[in-house]
Amino acid sequence: MKIVFLDVKTIGEDIDLSGYDQLGEVVKYPFSTPSQVPLRVADADVVVLNKVRIDAETIGDAQRLKLVCVTATGTNNLDKEYLDSRRIAWRNVAGYSTESVAQHTFAMLFYLLEKLRYYDDYVKEGRYACDTSFTHFEEHFYELKGKTWGIIGLGNIGRRVAAIAEAFGAHVIYTSPSGSAPQEGYRRTDMDTLLSASDIISVHAPLNEHTENLIGSTAFRKMKPSCIFLNLGRGPIVVEQDLAEAIEHRTIAAAGLDVLCEEPMNPDNPLLRIKDSRRLFITPHIAWASVEARTRLMEIVLEQIKEFFH
Repeated sequence: MKIVFLDVKTIGEDIDLSGYDQLGEVVKYPFSTPSQVPLRVADADVVVLNKVRIDAETIGDAQRLKLVCVTATGTNNLDKEYLDSRRIAWRNVAGYSTESVAQHTFAMLFYLLEKLRYYDDYVKEGRYACDTSFTHFEEHFYELKGKTWGIIGLGNIGRRVAAIAEAFGAHVIYTSPSGSAPQEGYRRTDMDTLLSASDIISVHAPLNEHTENLIGSTAFRKMKPSCIFLNLGRGPIVVEQDLAEAIEHRTIAAAGLDVLCEEPMNPDNPLLRIKDSRRLFITPHIAWASVEARTRLMEIVLEQIKEFFH
């Protein structure tokens, strides 16, 4: 068996992949462009990838290919009709990063809610050493208890975020952009109610026809001026120009993003105009990437390959 990793650097170089060597020949490429893929997979039995597009153009000449494994939950990069026509199986991985993304959601919230960058700078710049009071009241922050937390997309991650928010004493409501069946034990509302009632809004939905450009100027105008908005779903769910304007015009209080429309970030992204860390916090798509989550991910993919061939 020959296993080809097309973009192994998207997993990180600190994860042990030696278990794959027991299955046969393993070839690892740091990254692959669409033009490089056909030659690289020409004699592969299994292809493992994260972001590379898989379609007739990239794997059309891979006559031995039997299985495509995506090291992620999303499968937008797979032409599934083409794979079915070739009888090539595909696998993705769900649930491996639930704890990691939920944890990062709260890290982002507290960074913004408690103005942590401001206070860190205040101390490290020596201003606290020159102050007269033991407490510095320049910036205000509020308790999470009693606040309303609105969740867009109540999958595994959304439910985990809901449980933690409730542990802090927040009231949780949610909405489903796709109109899925109500989930017992959770308070479901329509989108307009969620936007207008929530003190914190977090997005944990996939990108599809129901969610693309879902959060734009109209949605931001419905939010409270004190609202903190978090996107840990997919970048194109949010219209970034509209978000930049909502922050600049103080339509909302602050935003935290772990995903963007274009990754790595486009140098022309309008969000780069905003330098105030109390209003905007962006992390480079790392919420999923705790060491435990990435280790779990690659162990699951390894087991998927074993199961398929056995």
